[in-house]
Amino acid sequence: MILADKIIELRKKNGWSQEELAEKMDVSRQSISKWEGAQSMPDMNRIIRLSEIFGVSTDFLLKDDQEVAETSVVTYDTGTEDFQIRPVSMEEASAFLTHRGSAAARVSIGVMMCILSPVLMLILTALQEAGKIAATEDQAAGIGLLMLIILIGGAVALFVITGLKGQSFEFLEKELIDTAYGVDGMVRERRERFRGTFIQQLTIGIVLCVMSVIPIFVSLIMFGDKDFPMEIASAVLLVIIAIGVLMIVRAAMIWDGFHMLLEEGEYARTEKIEKRKNQYIDAIYWLAVTAGFLAYSFVTGNWARSWIVWPVAGVAYGIVVTVAKMMRKKG
Repeated sequence: MILADKIIELRKKNGWSQEELAEKMDVSRQSISKWEGAQSMPDMNRIIRLSEIFGVSTDFLLKDDQEVAETSVVTYDTGTEDFQIRPVSMEEASAFLTHRGSAAARVSIGVMMCILSPVLMLILTALQEAGKIAATEDQAAGIGLLMLIILIGGAVALFVITGLKGQSFEFLEKELIDTAYGVDGMVRERRERFRGTFIQQLTIGIVLCVMSVIPIFVSLIMFGDKDFPMEIASAVLLVIIAIGVLMIVRAAMIWDGFHMLLEEGEYARTEKIEKRKNQYIDAIYWLAVTAGFLAYSFVTGNWARSWIVWPVAGVAYGIVVTVAKMMRKKG
């Protein structure tokens, strides 16, 4: 095993991200990335520092014929509970990336269907009120509602299918993993090939979401606040948002799949441990938020405004988790 792979294996066995190892080595994350990708070699002083940090000899690091000891199950001590480290083979990693691509397509289409579900109802209602179609108000609303239910039902089916097909890979998101030799390099190579597509789709998706309000402004400028053009503009707005969100969700899911296997970003070991510690807080917090949202909405009937609970709750959740983390440290 070459030095690059030994650094990867030892870093993961210690539960450190590239950023954390970089801090211990007093170098940049890019330097660690280059070492692990065999794009550059650390100098002798840093080899010595690596041996001290990992608790191995310099000979072990420099001699390719010495391997990192492998175990089928490793225990990772978090200070409060033990986590088992799941081994991931090259075949499992490849199968997961293939699944992730298919799952991203299904989920993004499902989300788009949910956003598009009221579009036909908006259009038919607008056409009926303007006298442009020979249908009663109930007929227009009924057809629109039928299409809404069909689209949402189809979206739910896609979500369920994706969840069932991905059950065998759920541990990658929540548990600590130890990838086999060669997996790290394979994942990084595929991530780099996808990077351009990711940036392109994410950018286009965000731009579409931002520009989706243009039809509303055009309607106001050209027709004032007349109902018919405003309802059609609202339908166009939803179509543009649906396309933008489709691109964002698909690109983000594939990108996150790489991070899961590399245990980087929000899937780093430290983050997984924190999430495990916060699981009871999560359940209680979001149950309370959901109950409050439903209670307020049903009592007041003001569904048009009650949605603001969710972005506020999302921001507040970050504060709650931070406070809980500080309290654990003090304890």
